[in-house]
Amino acid sequence: MATFSDSERDAIAAAVTAAEATTDGEIVTIVAQQSDAYHDVALHYALAAVLAVTALGAIKPDWLTPFDNGWEHEPSIHGMLFTLLIAQAVAFLLVRLLLAYRPLRLALTPSATKARRVRRRALKAFRVGTERRTAGHEGVLLYLSLVEHRAEIVADAAVHARVAPERWGKAMATLVSAIRAGRTAEGLASAVTAIGVVLAEVLPKTDDNPNELPDRMIEL
Repeated sequence: MATFSDSERDAIAAAVTAAEATTDGEIVTIVAQQSDAYHDVALHYALAAVLAVTALGAIKPDWLTPFDNGWEHEPSIHGMLFTLLIAQAVAFLLVRLLLAYRPLRLALTPSATKARRVRRRALKAFRVGTERRTAGHEGVLLYLSLVEHRAEIVADAAVHARVAPERWGKAMATLVSAIRAGRTAEGLASAVTAIGVVLAEVLPKTDDNPNELPDRMIEL
């Protein structure tokens, strides 16, 4: 996970100020350490372990009679069910305990799940801090989730109507490339600049447009 120095925060804010100098659009940058805890993913794996133990008991029931002394012709159904219950509980608790370790839990979380959670958190942040917060509905949110290594760009109504989603491709590519090189702050500043270029084309600066949203980076 990245941490930012004061100079890096100032550089990102300066990039926002410079980009907004050419457009009526407003750019908000939000950086979250993580967009979700994914505890439900650990629960799903634990339940899958319980089902696997149950399936094993159905396919090969011999292991459900560990205390059979060899004299009984038929194993006790009560004993088999009790053994199965204990095995299910052990499997559930073991997997749940292992996946309490966040790096392992994240590694086992499907990429599609991470993408959906990051998008959902970005939309929530957009609705709270950007959407309809400007007179002309001209805000754009650049959201970065560090643990998931994912970013989202969400635009307000006036911008969305003028800019196709693929137009943000350069900003996203610039950000991802810089993050992979370990230059997260530089990537954010460059992405802001790229967003500003697009906004300047569709919403050029007018004389009576105030600065309605903060230029500083917001850290969650």
